[in-house]
Amino acid sequence: MKILLFLSDAIIPLLIFSVVGYGILQKQRVYDQFIEGAKDGFHTVLEIMPTLIGLMVAVGVLRASGFLDFFSSILSVVTDRIGFPAELLPVSVVKMFSSSAATGLLLDIYKQHGTDSFLGLAASLMLSSTETIFYTMSIYFMSAKVTKTRYTLVGALLATFGGMAASILLAGRM
Repeated sequence: MKILLFLSDAIIPLLIFSVVGYGILQKQRVYDQFIEGAKDGFHTVLEIMPTLIGLMVAVGVLRASGFLDFFSSILSVVTDRIGFPAELLPVSVVKMFSSSAATGLLLDIYKQHGTDSFLGLAASLMLSSTETIFYTMSIYFMSAKVTKTRYTLVGALLATFGGMAASILLAGRM
């Protein structure tokens, strides 16, 4: 077990040293390339900032307005029949847009139901097995200037629903 702890602490520094060492062996100007990459990253952040702000504001408005609770109560008729708890609907919907907002909703579930409850376990598993679909698509596709997304959204939604179903099944067995 101690070897795993050592490896988990050492892997990032070892990776950095190996990349820098490889660059030096290849006679590359490692620091100058790092600075250029940092500049490019900063420009990318500036390009995607409006999209990020829009997503965060939209999620904040939905959460503060009570729309997510209203949405859950309406869909609870359907979700109860398939065995999906209505309390997890806001988390699952918000997670598709913002992981940090979904984490805030997860903390609310922890406060109400506890971390070791079925809902707490299912929500934790759900957040770790699903992706922020719309955030990721908007950021990556915008920065790469992808215009034909083809089946990306359908595939991402199917994977998310699979992760949601698996989290409910796994939480029920724990």
